[in-house]
Amino acid sequence: MSADGAALGARLRERDLTAAPAALNLLESTAPGEAADRAALLHQVSPAALGHEAPGHIIGVTGPPGAGKSMLLSALLSVWRERGLTVAMLAVDPSSRRSGGSLLGDRARIDFDPSDSGVFIRSTAAGDRLGGLAPATRAAAQALAAAFDVVVIETVGVGQAETEIAEVADTVTVVVQPGSGDVLQFFKAGIMEIPDLLVVTKADLGPLATRTRDELSAALRSIGPPPVTRSARVLAVSSLRPPQGIEKLVAALEEHRSGLDLNRRRLRARRASALADYTREHGERGLRDLGGRRAAQAVLEQQQPGLEVPALVASLERAADPATTD
Repeated sequence: MSADGAALGARLRERDLTAAPAALNLLESTAPGEAADRAALLHQVSPAALGHEAPGHIIGVTGPPGAGKSMLLSALLSVWRERGLTVAMLAVDPSSRRSGGSLLGDRARIDFDPSDSGVFIRSTAAGDRLGGLAPATRAAAQALAAAFDVVVIETVGVGQAETEIAEVADTVTVVVQPGSGDVLQFFKAGIMEIPDLLVVTKADLGPLATRTRDELSAALRSIGPPPVTRSARVLAVSSLRPPQGIEKLVAALEEHRSGLDLNRRRLRARRASALADYTREHGERGLRDLGGRRAAQAVLEQQQPGLEVPALVASLERAADPATTD
């Protein structure tokens, strides 16, 4: 029996956190018979239905393996819960290129109380996506932001393709390990263009962490003044007890969110998601039917700003084949 997508979406709108597992099960399903329910769920949590953007703060956290992302998230989670904020974490684990399997171990590495009803943590496999995000991650983040105060997406590694996280999150945080040589690698991969916050972990190492923080600050200055929405800050933190700099990081995340043009950023995220979903379904041939990527973006720009992603995808399909009906 398929899930009732509209009912699940309505429960998320009412901030019923117990709806989160079933909602993600539906969004992660690839069963063609559940497509209508997935669309109904996303419609219920869309700006058009809510009357405004979903209130949750969507935070993307990415960085090389071993940089300390899971320990950092554990420390952040502790502070958020102490403040009474509800938190959803989507940890995207890499899939084996040979077997397609995934360890799904990030959930186990994040320290949390399983009985805490204000926390929801889900590990998903990245599959064959090169952007660091599982296929349903975009939709899941947008849906959960209607119910949770904070929604975190932890992505796989850092590389040129991982810049996809910048299209989804309200705030992008790149985590760096001291003395790892990541600054040079970031330049090569173009990663310095995506973060809103750069976080140097293991500040307890002292001068090594300080030097890495200074290198990152200098690297940001060397690429010129960033756009207003990409003015990155650099912080050094330690997740060991007692933690160092975590409260400052929470404050920096909140400050970035408060300075956003959220409507614009979320609209861009939905359009990017729609284009990604359309391309995954119809391939490059589908884009050619639209006249190319720019033509597809022009179609999306003509749609109502509050539409959910499936409705935007449908608009692209209609534009590619005017004979198509809903």
